[in-house]
Amino acid sequence: MSDIDLNKLRRLDGGLLLVLQGLLQMGRASLVAERLGLSQPAVSHALARLRDLFDDPLFVRRPHGLEPTRRALELRPRVEALIRMAGDVLSDGSGFDPATSDRIFRIAVPEFVAALIGAGLINRLKDVAPGVSFALDHLSEEDILRPLRLGDGEFAIGRFGAARAGYTVEPFLEDYWCAVARADHPDLAGGALTLERWRNIGHVFAWSPSETGQKPTMEPVPDMVMRAAVPGWLTALLMVASTDAIATVPRRLADRHASKLGLQVLDLPFLPERFAVSVMRRAGVVDAGADWFLGEVRAAAGV
Repeated sequence: MSDIDLNKLRRLDGGLLLVLQGLLQMGRASLVAERLGLSQPAVSHALARLRDLFDDPLFVRRPHGLEPTRRALELRPRVEALIRMAGDVLSDGSGFDPATSDRIFRIAVPEFVAALIGAGLINRLKDVAPGVSFALDHLSEEDILRPLRLGDGEFAIGRFGAARAGYTVEPFLEDYWCAVARADHPDLAGGALTLERWRNIGHVFAWSPSETGQKPTMEPVPDMVMRAAVPGWLTALLMVASTDAIATVPRRLADRHASKLGLQVLDLPFLPERFAVSVMRRAGVVDAGADWFLGEVRAAAGV
């Protein structure tokens, strides 16, 4: 190993890796500081050291937070692998091992997130953690706090407001609205959706009596033709697949299921609203298994 490599290794400590991992996951120095028990200036100083070490800005400040550069995204899987290996080295042998675990992970998620991650999670876990299973539930934000407080749930995903005392909230994904229609829709053969068509073609709206956090839904607007309102996004997609109605849905959900259901995904005829989905966890809890499972959920969601 060259002297240059040794010098860089001396400058790279576990604290820097944890800061880099946190910024990649959460995109905000304040949230990383809260998770690691550091001050924001300490996180900023660590980021400056990381930028010097890797000779790259790593993150660019945007209105929604810190956006990772290509170099930072390339580093992410290797950084997470290093942290896992360091945890294994420091473990007393009682740490979480996904390959041998039979743990059941319980998380609360909105229905559209369950539809986004469910199949991907099953396929991922059967190879790396065949004994692990999971249970998904839809709970209101108030109902979420009790199982998290009692340890009956590892974390919750939803549209949450500011973090409450004793809990942390970190970004999970951002999404925006699009329209879906059956692939052979007679009025949308060209794949273009005008504002007049969007208003008049007839909508199926998805709603749920119990969603995790603030329900991501797009309410009917004046003069819009509504065909039906149904409890669940997948129900709306299935109905649209067999009718001439359309639905306005989260883009990630549409992209994930369109080809299976014979749907076309259409841009809205106006600038779509974006919305953020977050992860809520109980503060101060060290749980290697929950950390690992959250990583699998992120991977299943493609984030």
